[in-house]
Amino acid sequence: MVAVIRPTFKEERALLAQGFAIVAGVDEVGSGCLAGPVFAAAVIVPIDSGIGLIRDSKMLSPSQRERLAERLKNECAAWSVAQASVEEIDRINIRQAGALAMLRAIESLSLTPQFVLIDAFKIPGLRIPSKSIIRGDLHVKSIAAASVIAKVARDAHMEALDVVHPGYGFAIHKGYATRRHQEALQKFGPSPIHRRSYAPVIAAARRYETGDGQDF
Repeated sequence: MVAVIRPTFKEERALLAQGFAIVAGVDEVGSGCLAGPVFAAAVIVPIDSGIGLIRDSKMLSPSQRERLAERLKNECAAWSVAQASVEEIDRINIRQAGALAMLRAIESLSLTPQFVLIDAFKIPGLRIPSKSIIRGDLHVKSIAAASVIAKVARDAHMEALDVVHPGYGFAIHKGYATRRHQEALQKFGPSPIHRRSYAPVIAAARRYETGDGQDF
C-alpha cells in the first residue's frame, strides 16, 4: 500500500518563527499542455486554518478540487489567479511564461505577502523574499492550495475555449497531449490557442498544410 503524502504547514511555521507573519504559496498549471495559456495562483492560507483535504491538485478528483477551491477562496486571507498567454509562451518560452504568470498572481494579491513559497521555480523580478521548493505542491500546504485554485481556474477556462474552438476536445483533455488531442491536431491543424513553438504543434501544422494528416 502506497503511503499518502499530506502537505503540512512546516515551512510556514518556520517562517513565522523568523518573523514572517504573511506567507503566500504560489504554483502554476498548464506548462505541459500543447494549447491554452499557463495559469498561476497565489494563496495566503492562515496557519491555524481548519481547511481539510488540501493536497497537490493532481491527487484530487475534479469534484474534490472544485469544492476545495471554493472553500479556499472563502476562507483564505487572500488569493489571486493570473495567466500568461499563448503568445507570451511562444515568445519567451514556457518556463519564463510560467514565472511571469506566478509573478502576476503574487502582485494581484489583495494582501502583500512578506515571504513567498514557490513550487520549483525562481521568479525573476520578484522583490519579496522567497524560497523555491521542489515538489512543493506535494509537501507545502500553501503551495498545494495554490495548485488547486490554479487548476480549477484553468480547467474552467479550457472548457470555455472548447466552445470557441470545437472539435479538439479541450473540455476533456484541457490541452494536454492526449491521443485524442494529437489526432485532432493532425485532422484540423492547430487552432489559434495552440502553442506554435511546441514541436508536436509544429509537426502537426506541417502535416496539415501538406495534407498528410487529414485521412482518418
